[in-house]
Amino acid sequence: MQVSESVTTELDVLRVRGQFMSLADGFVHVDGAAGSLVPYSVASAVGNTMRTAVANRGGPFPASALAEELVHAGRSAIADLVGAVPGGVVLGPNMTSLTYAMSRALAKSWRLGDEIIVSRLDHDANIRPWLQAARAAGVTVRWAEVDIETCELPEWQYDDLLNERTRLVAVTAASNAVGTRPDVAAIARRAHDVGALVYVDAVHAAPHFPLDIKELGADLLAVSPYKFCGPHLGAVTADPAFLADLHPDKLVPSPDRVPERFETGTPPFELYAGLGATADYLADLIPTEGTRRGRIQASMHAAEAYEQNLLVRLEGGIRDMPHVTILGSAPLRTPTLSITVRGKHPREVNEFLAERGICAWDGDYYATELFDTLGVNAEGGAVRIGLLHYNTATEVDHILDALAALG
Repeated sequence: MQVSESVTTELDVLRVRGQFMSLADGFVHVDGAAGSLVPYSVASAVGNTMRTAVANRGGPFPASALAEELVHAGRSAIADLVGAVPGGVVLGPNMTSLTYAMSRALAKSWRLGDEIIVSRLDHDANIRPWLQAARAAGVTVRWAEVDIETCELPEWQYDDLLNERTRLVAVTAASNAVGTRPDVAAIARRAHDVGALVYVDAVHAAPHFPLDIKELGADLLAVSPYKFCGPHLGAVTADPAFLADLHPDKLVPSPDRVPERFETGTPPFELYAGLGATADYLADLIPTEGTRRGRIQASMHAAEAYEQNLLVRLEGGIRDMPHVTILGSAPLRTPTLSITVRGKHPREVNEFLAERGICAWDGDYYATELFDTLGVNAEGGAVRIGLLHYNTATEVDHILDALAALG
């Protein structure tokens, strides 16, 4: 998209940081891959809604009408983020729960002899639901493997994995553990050539670069707003016509229309208010004009460029340290590094960082298959440093100083 020459396309990180009251704690928050901080506008939207009369949907009075507005606002926010339509946005408590629901609904049409494909690169939430659904349906599971040196997921291997019996390919748009960004569009093209569906986990991708469900070739695409400065929710998007052909288990009195048929229980309306505020926050990361969708795209391009500069600084500094090893070296990555330190258990390293005011993470972060493949789970996993657009070069230098002190 084109941006007016009168505005900057660069991210002003000081302006961004001013919107996060939580940054006043003085810590370096690089645990964003586990859940981002929340700007004031999003927290206010949630709080204000909880102080407002909101009833359930379907009533002939204002409090119920407000609930309808909040649901629509939430769906519109996700649609603007990923290039979908609000009528194809399924909202739920988290991506894992929604993926389980989708796996069970899709598996109703699977038959003996059918096959699905999952990848070793993925978060377990895009593996285990499919494995369990396949086991229940008697369906064969095939695995896409990771290059253990680079942590890339070569798309060419799908030529051998796919065939006319393949019903679904589940793949991540970005690894939450090592940042690798596979060529999802190339994988999707191969899958569609044999008539298979493509389920894309974009949870870790959404905070770091612009998303477009059509360009990715995803039939279903999952995100988690709490990873991109929003409330604790999950969402799966698809073509409404596609969703209309799926029939999930549901209560008899609950709506059977799309997308409501996939949503169980009374919604958290106050969190849906936070979704709308999150989309507005992302759209305003840089000063642009146009639709909210277009502004989000421009903002995410700016955030991606800013974060990549931080990644270059962080990775360059770490690779100069002989006692620290970075897992993987894929050429296209989010600003997410997993590291091991010679002679140190990952929890010991993380505690050392925490004592110096750095909030990171250790373990396998639910990337169990990947870390088993890399052989690091036996040693406690790794330490993950996950940068986001509110982090700074000064914080990166502080992290490098701390890691150097471990040598």
